[in-house]
Amino acid sequence: MKHIKFLFLAALCGVALFTNSMNAAEAKAYQVTGPVLEVTPSTITVQKGDEKWQIARDKKTKTTGNPKVGSTVTIHYTMTATDITVKDTTSTEKK
Repeated sequence: MKHIKFLFLAALCGVALFTNSMNAAEAKAYQVTGPVLEVTPSTITVQKGDEKWQIARDKKTKTTGNPKVGSTVTIHYTMTATDITVKDTTSTEKK
C-alpha cells in the first residue's frame, strides 16, 4: 500500500513539474480592441486611442467573423522575437 502511495505521489509531482515548465516557455498574451482601419491578407490595422496598431496575421490566425474597415475587433496576440543580435559594447566613460 505504501508503494502505491509513493508511486502516486511521484507521478503527481512529475505532472506538476511538467506543467510548470510548459507555462514558463509560453509568451505573455496581450490584446487590443478597436475599430478596423485596414485589412490585408497579412495584416490587420486597428485604432486604439490616437495610435494605429498594425498586427501581422497568417493562415493559422483564427478569425471569427469577417473583419471589415469600421468594424470593432478584439485581437489577442503575443510578442515573439524573430532575430536577436548582440553587439559587444565597451565602456569609454571616465570613472
